[in-house]
Amino acid sequence: MGDQQKTRITVDIYGQQYAIVGTESSSHIRLVASIVDDKMREISAKNPTLDVTKLAVLTAVNFVHEYIKLKEEHDRLLQQMKKDE
Repeated sequence: MGDQQKTRITVDIYGQQYAIVGTESSSHIRLVASIVDDKMREISAKNPTLDVTKLAVLTAVNFVHEYIKLKEEHDRLLQQMKKDE
């Protein structure tokens, strides 16, 4: 991984600028930032009194929940494929 080209891009998430460095393309980094921004705004709209720290934590909890559900479904589908072989 040390020899991969790193991309540095500044993105806006919930009104704050963040410099993101990674090996993914600029468009991928922008997409990720946009999805995080959208989720923060969605949660904020439902809970307008949340401070930014709590909003960020709830956003992270939401994404981890979605990730676990997708991983469980992925694992279930892999098991199903193995059975069908």
